[in-house]
Amino acid sequence: MTFNNTYHHIKDNGHQKTAYSGIFRFIKKSYLLWILLCLMPLGACQDLLSPQPVDRISDDLVIKDASSARVALTSVYRSFVALTTPKIVAGDLMADNLIHNGTFIQYLEISNKDLSASNASAEALWSVVYQVAYRANFVLEWLDRIEITQNQFDEISAVARFLRGYAYFVGVTTYGGIPIVTSTEISVNRNISRATAAEVYDFVEQDYLYALDKVPVQTFNSGDVSNGAVKAALARFYLYREDWQRADQYASEVISGIGSRQYQLESNFNNVLRDFSSESILEVIYTANDNPGTSTNFGLNNLLEGRREIIPSPDAIQALQESGGSRINMISFNSALARGNDNGWTVTRYGPFDNVTIFRLPEMYLIRAEARARRGIISGPNSAASDLNVIRERAGLAAINLASQLQALQAIENERRMEFCFEGHRWYDLKRTGRAGAVMGVYSRNWSSTDELWPIPLREIQNNPGLRNSQNPGY
Repeated sequence: MTFNNTYHHIKDNGHQKTAYSGIFRFIKKSYLLWILLCLMPLGACQDLLSPQPVDRISDDLVIKDASSARVALTSVYRSFVALTTPKIVAGDLMADNLIHNGTFIQYLEISNKDLSASNASAEALWSVVYQVAYRANFVLEWLDRIEITQNQFDEISAVARFLRGYAYFVGVTTYGGIPIVTSTEISVNRNISRATAAEVYDFVEQDYLYALDKVPVQTFNSGDVSNGAVKAALARFYLYREDWQRADQYASEVISGIGSRQYQLESNFNNVLRDFSSESILEVIYTANDNPGTSTNFGLNNLLEGRREIIPSPDAIQALQESGGSRINMISFNSALARGNDNGWTVTRYGPFDNVTIFRLPEMYLIRAEARARRGIISGPNSAASDLNVIRERAGLAAINLASQLQALQAIENERRMEFCFEGHRWYDLKRTGRAGAVMGVYSRNWSSTDELWPIPLREIQNNPGLRNSQNPGY
């Protein structure tokens, strides 16, 4: 991946305009540092627990002030971009929303629920987790060596730690316990054992809570980390940790705009598919440089629509059709493509350079709905039903009545599948709720309980002595 694009593309009435956003405004001031950072290890072919040590960069070319620190922070953002595609592949192809339709073995293995420890997608996601962590650690280490104001230190370190925390959250929910890397010291990083899943979750929580109220309330657009994004991440985090009270709390604060900008649901679901919608809390800026024609990290449009390497599953197509409403517009049918194993359907959720959403407002309603359902607040005002119906009505669906906790949880699961179809949630949702075996055991004859975690990449086990004899079961 290259990083030539230093500005945001904003679509406006069918035209494009460019605007420098947040940290991107500082790139021209430290161009040489930018080039050096962009040349740091990115490929899945290198040991990401042992990247190039920072002491190989001349002291007069590294971070010297707040401006160059913000430039360095852009490299963390760009690694963050690279995390989106493999995470969506994991969340939907590993579940029942997508199926393989192309020629690449890595996607065939995932679709068939028959991953190997050398699966390229598993390696790619693992690598990007540590790309984000390494680059965030680089920024954090240098912030302690330069003279900047306390406000500058707080904001830059908070964004770096938030992005690092998000990467580790994806890592732990995909692989289970993983090594926690907190420095760029190569002698340390060459031999790090797996932490427990609980330890990684604790680490994520610390990073998120550190960032809370230190990042801006208002940002140029939802491509930059805001306080609303931190609260959305905490709401999702506590939902996964089954802390229903705090999941409810942070989701409610985002919905109400407490300590963050006011987000609004789009009146039409079709508007959700455009960049920087009113309900977007955080999204990654996608450019031509993020959509290569070849590599293990396909851009989403190329993967889903260009090559059609993976396509909607018959199960997902039926679910979208039966649910009704406008969300069916995420897929399209072409009879000329329907032949052999190809069902003729295509995911049209992502255009060639469309941004990829990380958090948006409907998730906060459904997190709060689930948190309240888990605590028995099923119907009436301020209940699971009231939040669920806000999302259903926006999608053009009739409101439903909930009579029991079991019915409420099933309705919320179904709504999450439809609302976030092809956004990478489904596999993770089924695992965290204990529903993976019941759903996937019926969907795929190859499904096993060991499919609830991806394998630790074989290359990492071979290169890192600390990972020997610690492979996940089933691999």
